[in-house]
Amino acid sequence: MLQLRALDTLGGGNHYWLKARHHFAVDRQGNPAHTRLGNLLVWNDDEIAPHSGFPMHGHRDMEIVTYVREGVLQHEDSSGGLGEIRAGNVQAITAGRGIRHSEYNDTDERLRLFQIWLLPRQRGLQPDWATKSLDAVHRRGQLVPLASGLPQDAGALRIVSAR
Repeated sequence: MLQLRALDTLGGGNHYWLKARHHFAVDRQGNPAHTRLGNLLVWNDDEIAPHSGFPMHGHRDMEIVTYVREGVLQHEDSSGGLGEIRAGNVQAITAGRGIRHSEYNDTDERLRLFQIWLLPRQRGLQPDWATKSLDAVHRRGQLVPLASGLPQDAGALRIVSAR
């Protein structure tokens, strides 16, 4: 079910290097009325200042999808994933039995992204990372799956999200 949430009702904060808006209550500072929606736990709208970001940290049993709206995201993780995700592109992480990663804005420009966390269909999966460039011309004016666990979404990055 879609829910319209006014900007002024979102949790989050301004932490100098990170301006975050949380569409779901991810901590005690979030709006308690914005509880998870099925297997969708987190939808953050983040702005990361130049030359800053998240140092190496861990996740477990989570599917993490990141869509870069503006700027360039540098990614590195313990599964061997290493890459640069540019505006309009997407990455998907299967945290599985445990993955450590860092995400960083190594440019002089701001970085804006959506990050979405979903519960996986299975726990203890092999950690994995993938990224995909999306052709803006072919998706202009239409909704397209960025990451999916459904076989009919062949063009999307694979995740193992719960049904």
